[in-house]
Amino acid sequence: MKCDEIRERMPDLAAGFSQPTGDEGKHLESCGACAQQLQALRATMALLDQWQAPEPSPYFDVRLQARLREEMAKPEASWLQWFRRPVLAAALTVCLAVGVGVFFTGDGGIYKRTQEASIAEPGTAVSDLQALEKNHDMYSDFDLLDDLELQQNVAANP
Repeated sequence: MKCDEIRERMPDLAAGFSQPTGDEGKHLESCGACAQQLQALRATMALLDQWQAPEPSPYFDVRLQARLREEMAKPEASWLQWFRRPVLAAALTVCLAVGVGVFFTGDGGIYKRTQEASIAEPGTAVSDLQALEKNHDMYSDFDLLDDLELQQNVAANP
């Protein structure tokens, strides 16, 4: 018999609910660790049998009854109080989800849609201004090229 097998039955053996079988008895005689553990478990059970629960305070019942009366006298929480917090949390979650969804839309969100709606017809003054604004970086690079050409001409013709 193995130690693991007998350790599963040790609580029953220590409490006296059953007696060790022949194999268990032989194992307990040959294995000092299992025999020592069984004796320690029996000693613990004996101490627990001697233990007595302490008596409650004589004023325990009086204080308990007073506490119960206080709790019964409190006004009951209305269904609205229990309902309000989860509904508020759900509403805030929905608002947050809608805000994040609008912010991270693939087409740029609300701002891009309103900007696309205001595109003017080509050839008008408004469309020319929009093209200049849209391509500002490119046109500023042309100014740098003009300055570079000017510097090269000045260096070539001293």
